[in-house]
Amino acid sequence: MAKAQLKELFFRDSSLRLPLVAGHGLKVTERTMRILITVLTGLFVAMLAAALLSQLWASRNQSLADESRLTLVDAERAAQNIMLAAAEPNVTGHLSLDQALLDKSVPIDAAAHDRFFILLDATGTIVAAVPHHANWNGKSVATVLGNDFVTHAMVNGSEMAPLVLASGEDAFMASRDLGKLPGSLLALQKKDDVLSIWRSGVAKLTGLFVVTLMVLLLLAGAFHWQAGKAFDADEMLSHATGRLDKALEGGECGMWDWNLMGDKIFWSMSMYEILGMKPKGDYLSFSEFSHRLHHDDARLDYLIDDLLRGKRKDFDQEFRMRHENGSFIWLRARAALAKGRASNDPHLVGIVFDISKQKQLDTLNQEAEMRLKDAVENISEAFVLWDTESRLVLCNTKYQQFHSLAQDVCEPGTPYSVVAAAAKEPVVQQFVSAERDSSSGARSMEVQFADGRWLQINERRTKDGGFVSVGTDITALKTQETYLLESERNLMVTVKDLQKERQFAEEQSQSLAELADKYASEKARAEAANRSKSEFLANMSHELRTPLNAIIGFSEIMSQQIFGPLGSSKYDEYANDIRKSGQFLLDVINDILDMSKIEAGKTDLELAPVQVGELIDEVLRLIGPRAAEGKIIIEKDLRKVPHFMADKRALKQVLINIMANAVKFTPEGGVVRLVVTHDKSIIRLQIIDTGIGIPPHDIEKIGRPFEQVENQFTKSKGGSGLGLAISKSLVALHGGKLIIASRQGKGTTVTVDLPIVADTASQAA
Repeated sequence: MAKAQLKELFFRDSSLRLPLVAGHGLKVTERTMRILITVLTGLFVAMLAAALLSQLWASRNQSLADESRLTLVDAERAAQNIMLAAAEPNVTGHLSLDQALLDKSVPIDAAAHDRFFILLDATGTIVAAVPHHANWNGKSVATVLGNDFVTHAMVNGSEMAPLVLASGEDAFMASRDLGKLPGSLLALQKKDDVLSIWRSGVAKLTGLFVVTLMVLLLLAGAFHWQAGKAFDADEMLSHATGRLDKALEGGECGMWDWNLMGDKIFWSMSMYEILGMKPKGDYLSFSEFSHRLHHDDARLDYLIDDLLRGKRKDFDQEFRMRHENGSFIWLRARAALAKGRASNDPHLVGIVFDISKQKQLDTLNQEAEMRLKDAVENISEAFVLWDTESRLVLCNTKYQQFHSLAQDVCEPGTPYSVVAAAAKEPVVQQFVSAERDSSSGARSMEVQFADGRWLQINERRTKDGGFVSVGTDITALKTQETYLLESERNLMVTVKDLQKERQFAEEQSQSLAELADKYASEKARAEAANRSKSEFLANMSHELRTPLNAIIGFSEIMSQQIFGPLGSSKYDEYANDIRKSGQFLLDVINDILDMSKIEAGKTDLELAPVQVGELIDEVLRLIGPRAAEGKIIIEKDLRKVPHFMADKRALKQVLINIMANAVKFTPEGGVVRLVVTHDKSIIRLQIIDTGIGIPPHDIEKIGRPFEQVENQFTKSKGGSGLGLAISKSLVALHGGKLIIASRQGKGTTVTVDLPIVADTASQAA
């Protein structure tokens, strides 16, 4: 078992440690981690749902706009075909308005998505319909399209007009006149048919969201379950570690794991206590170990070398180490070689016993033997000495009492046979076979008596051929040995159990890691889909601007009649409508492109010195005509403001958007004030109008993309809903903030606060 394994086995904590700096850590409990992951999962689901709703609403509006545009184009094409048929040379008089003419004039693919084209005569009677609808022919258009037809019908309008059919269904309608022909052409499409394709997409996106939500719930549930199992395992390991420490302390022993190829030795806490040291972590450097080793015990290096070379199979050695108080204590190490788990480096793993007391007893025995004749009565062992003729030389009281010998029998010179006959041998319960040295004739045995005492009897020959026998009471040592053996067996069982629990915990952790990887993959896919949406909007906006510029340019040429008169004043009106519609659509696309660039993080500011007065004059030159057209008074209150660094084009766009909104939503005779102030740190620009105001509950949403106070069908003013969102983002890029305050019916105040970044070049000049 490697050092890292022993460290984890005996000193593992039931909490997680996240390193911050050297020597310090942040302790995060398992309960905190579970709460954090639950909160993050809920936030992710909420954000995903909000993004889904926003996308669905945007796609719905886009679907309505696309279908309306296609219907208008098809209606215009059908009307042109009818007028061209009337202008053919072979047509005399008035062309007959009938079903055949309508069938021939309506484009082949125009009836897709349930579009209806209705041909009316001069009296408002339906004479033909595509697709064919027999119930409509000959009826008044009001009986089919409902009473709203008269108020909603706008001939040659640029947008589809909403109305309610006589059947009660919502629909959109466009009307086109037929020039000199006595009649008109209507294009009709039901609202449910327009939204059918959008609903199909909604179903798919909703299904994807539900599946994602289920996966997240399963992941969160699995995490909580696994975290609970891991917490229980940690609790069991903590209790087992405590019991193991108690066992090592009680047995006066310790554990070590010595990486023979490294510089560190793993020490258990009991080893520090044996040496009287304060714990310094789980590892002791080899240099400190060798420094405490007695100089006479340096042969440990040779023993370890023999182990590595295979000359020895095990390591069982006694040596001395210096105690913290300066004295040396005796230790006995039993160890074996093992390979590290992380590498093949050899490790010396084993148990160390404190045998200082045993060594002290051995020293006393040696001293007693040297002073046998002078102090034999002072020793604690049963001692007897026989001469070469097996006659008693000396025995102590311990020996006499042990064999229940009379005093007269214990006199020196008594033959061994007489002493043996007079002795009363105790009842022997267990006898450990003697070890005999054939060269010296010495032997040693251990005997357990009926009363539980253990006696170690050592017999040996003296140099003169005599015989000495010492009986030592080793009951305490036997008890300790039995306890240590039992502790070792219990330790091995505990280690096996802990290894099983650790393996099970690792398997559970691996499963949890796999679930976390799947969660990260799904999150990456969602982020990639969001980026694809932004890139798609940017690409589509770019592709649409080119044809729109052509449409606007050609319509301006037609309006100015550069190549000659158009022949009819209506054409002038149509060309002007085309130019205005194209310019409006181009502004919307430009707003979408700007918003997409901002969301994609591709908008870079080009900072340059800005003079507020010049900037406001440029803005008012663009907004002034609009205000004059609406009979709105523009006032300005400009304080002396220093030059500052900003992106002039972006700041100009912000002011134009805000001023345009103020003029757009201020009735005739109203006032729009532009106030500029500053202090040491910020420049404040305020646009204050006396317009219609904003309801309090709508103020927050109008700063978001595509959000407007009025809905798509009842609003009285045009706009994409991106102006304030773009302005707010551009102000934020400058490090400033945009604040809207309004009272419904009283007016609106938009405040732009910009930090002053000084123009160092100007100041130096």
